[in-house]
Amino acid sequence: MRLPYVADPPPTQTEQDAAIVQRIQDRRAPRPLQALDLTLLHSPHVADGWNSFLGAVRTKTSLSDDVRELAISRVAVCNKAWYEWGHHAPLAIQGGVGVAAMEHVKEDSLGERPEGLLSEKQWAALVYADEMTKNVQVRDETFALLKQHFNDQEVVEITATVAAYNCVSRFLVALDVGEKNGTGPDAVLSAH
Repeated sequence: MRLPYVADPPPTQTEQDAAIVQRIQDRRAPRPLQALDLTLLHSPHVADGWNSFLGAVRTKTSLSDDVRELAISRVAVCNKAWYEWGHHAPLAIQGGVGVAAMEHVKEDSLGERPEGLLSEKQWAALVYADEMTKNVQVRDETFALLKQHFNDQEVVEITATVAAYNCVSRFLVALDVGEKNGTGPDAVLSAH
């Protein structure tokens, strides 16, 4: 970690800061504050906005767990954000994505859809996340594939999820939050 984590529980100077910490703790409950939170809390107002936005992306969309966590996991792979991968690859597996499919997700290049491992819907979201992350611009063919499987609301939610987790991964990697830079994705999947 390139910065020290704030103490846990975080010290607060004002009632407003205490309320921010409480909102973050409430969203994380029953889990403790994460290394990401303890980094963001160096700037309570940034941490508060982050908590609100990422809370909505993670828990208030209509996306199924498998689609959301596949997209987030692909962003993590593309950006080598192994802290992010460590949190979201297991959630993708819990959401119904097989371990063999996640092995494909962690490849540098997706190639062709692996038969029997990912549905067409999952694949459409995965390719979209890959192109958004690597190229920013998405090919018309990729967007058309996405639209075959998702309505307008879901397209906005997938796009916001991928964009948000690109922000998260860049923050995590730049500051080496969780001390995961250079560790790779293998240890996470071997535990499942």
